[in-house]
Amino acid sequence: MIAVGIDVSKSKSTVAILNGDGSIRAKPFDVHHVADELQALVDYIKRTSEPPTILMEPTSHYHYPLLKAFTEAELPVCLINPYQMKKYGDTELRKAKTDKRDSLRIAQYALEKSYSLIPYTPQDQKYEDLRFLSRQYSQRISTLTVAKVQLLSLLDETMPGITTILPLKSRDPDNCVLLRFIKRFKSFDVIRKMGKTRFLDSYQVLVKKTKDRFAGSKGLAIYELVLNSVTTRGENPLSAMTQDQCVDLVSTSQKAADEINLQMRINLQMRIIAETMPEYKVLRSMAGVGDRLGPIILGEIGDIRRFHSGKALNAYAGNDAPPYQSGQFESRNRHISKRGNPALRKACFEVMQALKLTKPQDDPVYLFLLKKEQEGKPYNVAKMAAVNKFLRIYYARAMELYK
Repeated sequence: MIAVGIDVSKSKSTVAILNGDGSIRAKPFDVHHVADELQALVDYIKRTSEPPTILMEPTSHYHYPLLKAFTEAELPVCLINPYQMKKYGDTELRKAKTDKRDSLRIAQYALEKSYSLIPYTPQDQKYEDLRFLSRQYSQRISTLTVAKVQLLSLLDETMPGITTILPLKSRDPDNCVLLRFIKRFKSFDVIRKMGKTRFLDSYQVLVKKTKDRFAGSKGLAIYELVLNSVTTRGENPLSAMTQDQCVDLVSTSQKAADEINLQMRINLQMRIIAETMPEYKVLRSMAGVGDRLGPIILGEIGDIRRFHSGKALNAYAGNDAPPYQSGQFESRNRHISKRGNPALRKACFEVMQALKLTKPQDDPVYLFLLKKEQEGKPYNVAKMAAVNKFLRIYYARAMELYK
């Protein structure tokens, strides 16, 4: 066999090829991520008379051109965790960091660990698509959160206290009375100039365009708030412009997040119909996992068969507490490592919050969470302990499908 090690970077990669005895077959050379050079690399590997083991690190999205070229050529390619390669390189006494040395190190690892490497498959691409959508959804939600904070900060100066009467319901921006109210009236100073009768008539017209049945009775309360409030930027046209932009950003961000979430559900349903992801049924049947969290957790975990135990799955999520012992000392107060997938850890934490709201009395994870809280464990400690149990149960149930 030959071992092909690839150190991936933006727009180009460094490739090193070793023979089965560890000798260098091809010294490290650069390959740019363009069609002709990638095809030349594929042709060179195919011309060899020995089966290749191709190994590279999944570096952001930079490795996708190489991955596409190898899979289309039906060459087996494996991906390795960059942190795992870093720890492998830590065994060297004389450390140096260059792309050429990294490619040789990756090729050497491929040669030594070829028996344990699992080639990339089309099934993995489906998990990648789910993970991509879940990350995009998280980014849209982050943008939405920032926009909402900025909008509420501006309202403290232009319409102080308005959110106590008209709450910000961004989940349905087209029918949110507060967002329409802001776009129509701009500030409390504008309402004062309108007068009571004119404002109430205009407010009733605005409310009729929404589905909020209770907003119509809040006109007098709003006008009383207007008379007793002190605005600091009510007459500032720049504040009104910025405020309108924040309203538009909140609405656009929410709609973008909803569209991605809907796309995640559509893709997942297609795969369920095709029976390519049987473990999703197991995940969806667990308490606290709904249509939003299910695709996110499944995409972040990927193929469950790549973990040898539930403990390994928790370590991947960064929810493990590694032991620390030296001589006669053994630590008893250990924290989770947080060296893992933060998106998976966050999604599982949201599952625990859902369990606290729904209170399923027959769910083992919820009962375990209550037990930890009754033991006096802090809020986050109890929930992360329950996350540990949740992932172990999911691993055990999902692996039964493949036995």
